Amino acid sequence: MTHSEFDEVRPPEPPRRRKWRKNPPKNRPGLAGGGDGSREVFMVPDAEFGSYYGKPVVKPPPWEWPVAAYLVLGGVAGGSGVLALGGQLTGRSALRRNARLGALTAVGLGAVALIADLGRPERFINMMRTAKVTSPMSMGSWILSGYGTGIGIAAAAEVDRLTGERLPLGPLRRVLRAVEGPAGFGAAAFGPPLAVYTAVLLSDTAVPTWNEAHRDLPFVFVSSASLASGGLAMVTTPTAETGPARAFAVAGVLGDIAAMKYMESRMDPVLVEPLHHGKPGAMLRWSERLAVAGGLGALLGGGRRPVAVASGLALLGASALTRFGVFEAGLESTHDPKYVIEPQKRRLARRRAAGQTGDSITTAE
Repeated sequence: MTHSEFDEVRPPEPPRRRKWRKNPPKNRPGLAGGGDGSREVFMVPDAEFGSYYGKPVVKPPPWEWPVAAYLVLGGVAGGSGVLALGGQLTGRSALRRNARLGALTAVGLGAVALIADLGRPERFINMMRTAKVTSPMSMGSWILSGYGTGIGIAAAAEVDRLTGERLPLGPLRRVLRAVEGPAGFGAAAFGPPLAVYTAVLLSDTAVPTWNEAHRDLPFVFVSSASLASGGLAMVTTPTAETGPARAFAVAGVLGDIAAMKYMESRMDPVLVEPLHHGKPGAMLRWSERLAVAGGLGALLGGGRRPVAVASGLALLGASALTRFGVFEAGLESTHDPKYVIEPQKRRLARRRAAGQTGDSITTAE
């Protein structure tokens, strides 16, 4: 220890005292009021969960609005593929045509949004080099490609008919007519997976609210796709052929509201907060209002063209707000450490109460 010539003029420091808690727990041996001092003394207080300086525990994903737009467009495309098959099987040519063209537009814009998020088109192509069943992103790439191929062929046939068979197809026109029906079936088969796989993609992350909703979020997304595609058909198709679309939309509204309520009831109360507060909460509240309004319009007045168009637009808005709201709620849940720490504490307490104290998560006391 070195000394300085200024030590003599330095003011004296008060003696340091050990700080003890005023009311130490009596079940701790060796502390005041507990034990005789002959056993080990616990000098460290009980640990409390927290994060460094209140900083987020989970790093938010680097996803922006193009990903949320892709969630919406994928739902519209997937549901429209199913509706197009319904029109194909029931002889509703206008419903079949408009659903196919709407599905192709939605899946095309969705692919653009996905590539915009990836940054370079070749990154999407690189995802096609392998097929990994345990990767939602890998499976989603193949689902999107399979759906796009089927709906692209079916929509090409519709465009050829709309132009009076003026497309320069030559002998390929016969081939197109022959594969049009199977392509419609293929698009319908890939439609539901396209509408729902994005829910698996979100919930497979460490984002607290998304991960907590993993059991029920797919049901929310598939119902949202149903009401969105039904709404789009109500806007684009004459009311004489929109009966299946209206039924599809009403079923989607009922499923969307029920699935959302059930999902929230099974989530940790803290992790439900981002779904109710702030910008995500406002989106989801308006989504429910628009869904109810659109569903009532489809059920009671869908046979009148103005009501059908207004109801369809309301349903499209409801689906978009549902997916944007869930997307934003997940991002919000990464900002506050409590959305990670408090559920962890409750899970730990439940495991200890169940006697699970000898594994890698808890330690025996």
